[in-house]
Amino acid sequence: MAGSSPKRFSEIADRVFIERYPEWDVTVGAVLSSDAILLVDTRASAQQGRDLIDDVRRFASALPIRWVVNTHQHFDHTFGNIAMPKEAVISAQVNAAAGLEASAARIKRLIAETPEGDPDAPEITTEVLADVAGTTLRLPDRTFESVSTIDLGDRYVELVHPGRGHTDGDLVVRVPDADVLFAGDLVEQSGPPGFGSDCWPLEWPGTLDIVGGLLTGASIVVPGHGKPVDQQFVQDFREDISTVAQLIRSLHSQGIPVGEAIRSSDAWPFPPQRLADGVARGYEQLG
Repeated sequence: MAGSSPKRFSEIADRVFIERYPEWDVTVGAVLSSDAILLVDTRASAQQGRDLIDDVRRFASALPIRWVVNTHQHFDHTFGNIAMPKEAVISAQVNAAAGLEASAARIKRLIAETPEGDPDAPEITTEVLADVAGTTLRLPDRTFESVSTIDLGDRYVELVHPGRGHTDGDLVVRVPDADVLFAGDLVEQSGPPGFGSDCWPLEWPGTLDIVGGLLTGASIVVPGHGKPVDQQFVQDFREDISTVAQLIRSLHSQGIPVGEAIRSSDAWPFPPQRLADGVARGYEQLG
């Protein structure tokens, strides 16, 4: 490893680095071996991907980026793929790879409808959105169904698809020798979880049970958004996700229309206005 201390990235375990970026508060990871780098997620645009590479070069200038992992198909974790070195192999769960183009088309359509920056998020400027909209996709090179391993030479990482939750293509990246797990958006720390139009709210709790089975009391868990957390945080987060699933099932069984479900309970563990898509998805999955 070249350099002394990283300018942006911080080392959270042996040769495992992370950085939180202000745009969409995405947390990106870098796992170093003796002769190469694996990146976990690539940020939200071509320019942000280039900036990511520049930041990595500040603390590991002599090591090539040989592997990239996308934790799921959403733009803020994948659009930087296009900036990655051509020789880098990009891995994703098969559903994420299959859904990337549709997911990208959706966000670009939303930007076209509202190209102005978000006043509640000053870092999301018109220029940032234009860069997202103008980014060309680079699809993953390698996919897997349930479990895969990447050999980094003097260490390895495990890729696990624990089930559907935030999307149908979520994976977690486990670094066994450092007891670090990158959870993607199956776990979020800096705000409420993303119950979007492609989530699986009824299956999410069970998926987190499998994630929990990969953890120890000493594990460092890196969320897709926010700062690292521990096993207890994941357990508590799982209980809140389970509460959402239970409420959806209960309201559906009572015959409460989907349009009235949110305001029919005051027991939601997250801001109700953030749950509309998730509730609609749950009702759709219940039939």
